[in-house]
Amino acid sequence: MPSVILDPLLQPFRLKHLTLRNRVVSTSHEPAFGEDGMPKDRYRAYHVEKARGGVGLTMIGGSAVVSPDSPPAFGNLLLYRDDIVPWLRRLADEVHEAGAAVMCQVTHLGRRTSNFSGDWLPVVSASPLREPAHRAFPKAAESWDLDRIVADYASAAVRCREGGLDGIELEAYGHLLDSFLSPATNHREDEWGGGLENRMAFPRRVIRAVREAVGPDFIVGIRMSLDEAQPGGLTFDEALTAAQRYAADGIDFISTIHGSIERDASLAKAIPSIGTPLGPYLDFTGEIKRRLTIPVMHAARIADVATARHALREGLLDLVGMTRAQIADPHLVAKVKAGQEDRIRPCVGASYCLDAIYDSGDTKCVHNPSVGRELHLPHIISLTTGRRRKAVVVGAGPAGLEAARVLGERGHDVVLFEASDQPGGQIRLAASNPRRADLIQIVDWRLAECKILGVDLRLGVYAEPDDILAEHPDLVIVATGGTPDRSFLTAGEGLVSDTWDVMTGSLRRPRGEILVYDDHGGYPAMDAVEVLTASPDLRIEYVTPERTLAPDVGSMNSPAYLRAFTAHGVTITLARRLLSVSRTGDGRLAATLYSEYTEAETERIVDHVVVEHGTLPTDELYVELLLGSTNFGEVDHRALLAHERQDVVRNEAGRYQLFRIGDAVASRNIHAAIHDALRLCLPV
Repeated sequence: MPSVILDPLLQPFRLKHLTLRNRVVSTSHEPAFGEDGMPKDRYRAYHVEKARGGVGLTMIGGSAVVSPDSPPAFGNLLLYRDDIVPWLRRLADEVHEAGAAVMCQVTHLGRRTSNFSGDWLPVVSASPLREPAHRAFPKAAESWDLDRIVADYASAAVRCREGGLDGIELEAYGHLLDSFLSPATNHREDEWGGGLENRMAFPRRVIRAVREAVGPDFIVGIRMSLDEAQPGGLTFDEALTAAQRYAADGIDFISTIHGSIERDASLAKAIPSIGTPLGPYLDFTGEIKRRLTIPVMHAARIADVATARHALREGLLDLVGMTRAQIADPHLVAKVKAGQEDRIRPCVGASYCLDAIYDSGDTKCVHNPSVGRELHLPHIISLTTGRRRKAVVVGAGPAGLEAARVLGERGHDVVLFEASDQPGGQIRLAASNPRRADLIQIVDWRLAECKILGVDLRLGVYAEPDDILAEHPDLVIVATGGTPDRSFLTAGEGLVSDTWDVMTGSLRRPRGEILVYDDHGGYPAMDAVEVLTASPDLRIEYVTPERTLAPDVGSMNSPAYLRAFTAHGVTITLARRLLSVSRTGDGRLAATLYSEYTEAETERIVDHVVVEHGTLPTDELYVELLLGSTNFGEVDHRALLAHERQDVVRNEAGRYQLFRIGDAVASRNIHAAIHDALRLCLPV
C-alpha cells in the first residue's frame, strides 16, 4: 500500500485561487435526483455523501439548463430560475463543511432533448439536424435566439456564483455550444458557419459573456470533445485550436471527452462500459495536457485506484474523474486514505447508473442501493444497539450475500448456507459471458466483507430445515433464488433448453439452426445469444413478443450486444410469441410462433430452441419453515418502507422470524435483490 504522503491521489491541487484537498473528482453527471428542477434534500444528500467520503471536488448539475427552450431530458436542474439559488447555497455550504469543493455543469441542451416536453418550445441547434438519441428535430437558431441564450448563460453562471459554488463547467459535447463548433452539426452559411473561426464564434461569445458576468475570480471550465472520431466531425487539431482560444477567453480548466454521444454506438464508446479496457483515453488526454497551459481533467472508465494513480503519476492529467467508481462507493477516497483500498466497493462497469435514468427514472448503482437513498439508507452501517441475534441466511447469490454482509455489519452472529461450492447465483451465470466477467466482483466483494465480519460461510451445503433449526436462529432469511421458467409453453417444455443451459455450458456444442426466444426483455437472453455467437457453425434467430429488441437493456449496454448480433448475422424477429415445441420425424424441433397482430401461426424447423422467461421462486425450504416462524413469512410493508424493524407476530409459538428475498420472491434483477436485503436487514 502506498503511503498517504506519496499517493498522488491524495495530493492537494491548486485550481486558480481554489486549493482542492486531493486530485479526485466526481465529474458532472445528472442522477435525476432533483425535485421540480431544484437540487433539494435528496440531491444534496447524494453529493454531501461524496464530500464526507473524501472527494476533492464534486460536480453537480450534469447538464443543468440555462433556458426554457432547453427542456430537461434526464432530470436536469433548471438554472434559469432564481429560486434555485437558495438550494445551491445550502448544498454548497454542506459540501464545503465536509471539506470538498463543488461546481455545477451549465448548458443549453440544444437538440439533445425532446420536442415534446417542458414548455413545448421549439428546440434549437446550429442547424436543423435531427438528434438520434432524443429524437428531436430542431430549428436552426436565429440571431435573436443566440442573443437571448448568451444572456441566459451569463445569468445562470451568476446564479451559481450567488449560490456559493466554487465554479462552473460549460458543457460542449453533444449540446448547443459544440453544435456550432463541429462541422458535422454546423451546416450554416452565415457568420456562425463555415471555417473554424466562424464555428468557434458562438461558443467564444458565450464564454466571454459568462466570464464578464461572474468576474475574474470565479472558476469557469469547459467539458468538450477534443476529437469526435466520426467522419466529417470535429478533428483533434481543430478542437485543440478551439480549446486554446477558449482558454484565452477565460476558461480555467478543461475536462476532456473523446468521441461523440448522439448515437447509442458512439455514446457507448465515449462512456465505455463493462468489457472495455480501463482508461482507454488516458494517452489521448495526456497529449492534450502537453499542449495546453490550463489544468486538464478526464473521466472515462477510470474505475479503480490503480488506473487513477497511473494517470496522475504519468502526468496524463491533473485531476482524475472517478465518477462511476464513487457512485459505487462514495467513500472511496476515505478508504484509500485509511489504508482500506481492499474494502472499496468496486465499480463493475455495468452502467446501470446511466441506463436506470431512462429505465426507471433516476440513477441506481447495480449493487449499491444506498445511492440516491442517502436520506434513508446509509452507506456506512453501524452496529446494532439492541440484542445480538443469531441469523441464518440460505443462498449466496446477491441477495443472500448482501443480507449476510449487512447483518454482519450490524454485529449479529450469521451463518450463510450455499448449496453450490461457488457462491454468486445468477451473477455467476451472467459473468460467464466473457465480456461481462467483471460482474463477479459484486460477489467477490461481498464474500471478502463477510469474511472480515466473521460470517460463517458454509459452501457446498444443501440446507434442510433440520440444518437451519440446529443453529437455533432468531432470524432466517431465505435467498434461494429461482429456476428457469419453461411453464409458459403449451407443449414441449422438456424439448427446449433455457438460457442457463447456454451460460453453464450444458448445451454442449450446438450445431445448425437455433431459435432463442426471449419473453423477458432483459440481459439473460442477450447474454445467451452473445455467448452462442462464439460458435461459428450456428445460425441464430432471436425471437421476442416485444415490439423492440430487449427493452430492459439500456443504451449504454445494448451496443455491445448489437455488435455481436450484427457480426454473426443473427436474425431478429419481433412480435412473435412462442406457443409450443414438438419433435419432427427427422429428430429436429418444430417451434410454433404466433402473431397477435395477424392472429396467425407460423412454424420454424430448427435444431435447438432456447427459452428465457424469467425464473420461478425456489421456495420449497421457505414453505417448509413457515409453520415454525413467528410471522408466517409476513412482511410489514409500512415498516419496510420506513426502514423500521419487522415486528409482525402471527404465531406466538414460533421460534424465529422468517423472510425471503431476491428471486426467491419473484424474478427481478441484481439491484432489486440487493435492495431487498439491505432494507430488510438494516433495522435488525
